[in-house]
Amino acid sequence: MAVVSWNEILNLTGLVLGCYWNSLSCGCVFDDVSAILDNKDLWHATPLSNLFFNDFWGTPMSEERSHKYYRHLTVLTFRLNYLFSELSSASYHLLNTGLVAALLFAVHPIHTETVTGVVGRAELLSSIFLLAAFLAYTPDLKDAVNVVLVAAATLCKEQGITVIGICCVHEVFVAQGFTLPMLLQVLRGKDGFPYAVLQTLLKLVILIISTLLLVIIRVQVIQSQLPVFTRFDNPAAVSHTLARQLTFNNLLPVNAWLLLNPSELCCDWTMGTIPLVESPLDLRNLATLAFYSLLGLLAYRSLRHSNSSALSLIMLPFTPASNLFFPVGFVVAERMLYVPSMGFCVLVALGFRIAPPPPPKGG
Repeated sequence: MAVVSWNEILNLTGLVLGCYWNSLSCGCVFDDVSAILDNKDLWHATPLSNLFFNDFWGTPMSEERSHKYYRHLTVLTFRLNYLFSELSSASYHLLNTGLVAALLFAVHPIHTETVTGVVGRAELLSSIFLLAAFLAYTPDLKDAVNVVLVAAATLCKEQGITVIGICCVHEVFVAQGFTLPMLLQVLRGKDGFPYAVLQTLLKLVILIISTLLLVIIRVQVIQSQLPVFTRFDNPAAVSHTLARQLTFNNLLPVNAWLLLNPSELCCDWTMGTIPLVESPLDLRNLATLAFYSLLGLLAYRSLRHSNSSALSLIMLPFTPASNLFFPVGFVVAERMLYVPSMGFCVLVALGFRIAPPPPPKGG
């Protein structure tokens, strides 16, 4: 693990505080109002046990209007804020900025919503536990430690569970050094699996069982019901099949472009901010095809050269928010790119590392 000097930490902290210091006075906006100002679960008079039966917004999980977001560790930190400063928004923003952004990857503009919006603390806390779970996935630590950290990440925000997949990819293609051709050769072997492969399979089985248990618990908590979203929240989710699939797939290059060129950000991507893709002849489908082609190329190169952890850090945490497998309550949400941007930054760093040096200047 790389050693970071105090000078580097102080410089990074100063840089991030310079970017986000003005957010301390921005008050509570958009989802912050529902999660903080209108959420009775933060009040002293509300029993602490209510946190375990209500969703992120303070709505009972049993009600149909509940979004089923079970993040009571994040809500508990809101309650601690309320204990010391009640509804003074500055304390909520300060906790988001100082403890997380300054120690992570700093100044990418896509983080603005996560850091400056109070509800973005769900992403911040989940990312801390996600990274801790990934770093704890080493031979000298018990699997139980990893499972506890994964559970904590998931209780802050649902995407935290995807770190299990990241650990699986890391174990196979980085820790064990397999490439895709090597893995295919082992699977086709007639002499059985080598002992190292069997050890790897055992670790993966433990991770997968842990994931299934967390998923089962999560399904029980939401009473086996998916949340109901309106046309205002996600127009494509209630459109006909062709428009729904074309639009949801087109949102992937839209999100990728936000990482590459975060020059046009939006605090609320609802209703008509991104028009539906209703026809195969829509030119935006070319962006979808280009995205999948580039993704396939990156995946192929990563699996051939054991550099797949960065790509998995982009893809897996974003998958639950992609709308591809089940609808979510938004069209695009920049906060969902907080963890994927970590993998994006790693890919950029890898690109600089393998890029050939510039030729020497002529004399």
